[in-house]
Amino acid sequence: MTIDAVGGVWRYAMDLAASLRPQGYEFLFVGLGPQPSVHQEKEASELGRLHWLQAPLDWMVKSEDDLSLVGPAIANLAHAEAVDLLHLNLPSQAAAIETKLPVIVMSHSCVVTWFAGVRREAVPLDCQWHHKINRCGLMRADVALAPSRSHARMLENAYGAMDRLHVVYNASRSQKTSQIKDRIVCAAARWWDDGKNGQTLDEAAALTAWPIMIAGPNTGPDGQTLPIRHAQHLGALSHADVMALMGRSSIFASPSLYEPFGLAALEAARAHSALVLADIPTYRELWSEAALFADPGAPEAWAAGINRLCEDNDLRTQLADKAAERAKRFDLSSQAEAMAGFYTSLLRQKSELSAAE
Repeated sequence: MTIDAVGGVWRYAMDLAASLRPQGYEFLFVGLGPQPSVHQEKEASELGRLHWLQAPLDWMVKSEDDLSLVGPAIANLAHAEAVDLLHLNLPSQAAAIETKLPVIVMSHSCVVTWFAGVRREAVPLDCQWHHKINRCGLMRADVALAPSRSHARMLENAYGAMDRLHVVYNASRSQKTSQIKDRIVCAAARWWDDGKNGQTLDEAAALTAWPIMIAGPNTGPDGQTLPIRHAQHLGALSHADVMALMGRSSIFASPSLYEPFGLAALEAARAHSALVLADIPTYRELWSEAALFADPGAPEAWAAGINRLCEDNDLRTQLADKAAERAKRFDLSSQAEAMAGFYTSLLRQKSELSAAE
């Protein structure tokens, strides 16, 4: 399974592996992009084997040529390690791969749908190659997956209809909590990403009754930076520390313009925090009637929504209860069952083809 150390794919991969290991699945994690932390290396080694390629992620390079060795490197490693199936967590990674192994592609996000969601426009001409390579990878896959119906629609709007596209909702193994809450609002994201819309939340923080505490880096790998002036910036925290923050936060806020799923919102719901979320299709799909929604382009609307929950204990408790109940739909056993079904089906097909040769 391919992974990276800078986004939500890491948490997805670790949680999925932890769920499937008891069923006898073994994982070789193949990392691309910036190196993982010591803590991440330790976590991965406890769930499988970890091999880090000196290869980039597609959104970190300037041209398709920079990815020319990614497919062959993954395929060569897969064959050297005698793996049975490839689970690739970026569509582009499947584009140039030559293998008879079954290939599952999971689209957690991509540059083309990011531009559609964040900029409301097509990718610039110098990034058009992303469309080509992602479409090639999705069409090459034996099974293509999306983490929500909303993201699946974005993929088909961008790349065309796909008969082998399915939805498997993400899940979380974060611990449920019912501890006493503090009068704080929390948020967690990679804030250097414009899609996370941190500026709106930071401006709202100047107007809220309770402090907004935000976890996550505000400087990206290519030097992208979001100045934070009003919220209390905690910097990059370990996953355990973020979970602890959510555990004591009464309210969780996510103003994202683009979220194929939004794992942090699920983790906050499991921590029994009331949710204030951007009014975007994915969040409406997953959290309708279990959250307050605000216009992601209006800081004053965010401040008003947050302040409403700060002042209304009953509403805050009601929404926290509804979010915790809704979170039960996105459980690890359902995710593991769905993924095991795809794995089993593809491995059976592989076995039948081998027997026929």
